[in-house]
Amino acid sequence: VSKTKHLSIPLLSIHTKETRIERDTCTPMFIAALFTIARTWKQPRCPSADEWIRKLWYIYTMEYYSAIKKNTFESVLMRWMKLEPIIQSEVSQKEKHQYSIITHRYGI
Repeated sequence: VSKTKHLSIPLLSIHTKETRIERDTCTPMFIAALFTIARTWKQPRCPSADEWIRKLWYIYTMEYYSAIKKNTFESVLMRWMKLEPIIQSEVSQKEKHQYSIITHRYGI
């Protein structure tokens, strides 16, 4: 395959004088395709409090059973006891938010 006939050459912006027409056609089409692909991708989002709690609970469970096997239960227990108030405050914040939405919506 010669350099002027290879399909990826216009997309890399390597052009000879003979490929001006291909460059003028392919470059805008390539850019349009990139924008179309970018729009259809799933946008990243922040996980909800429920998702965080489920993940923490999963980690807690795995550490718990691992500690039981290794007889190092006390260190795991102390670490998770420090996290418990944080998790509880997250849950209560979510409940407060839901309650404020209900009171605002229904004028309670």
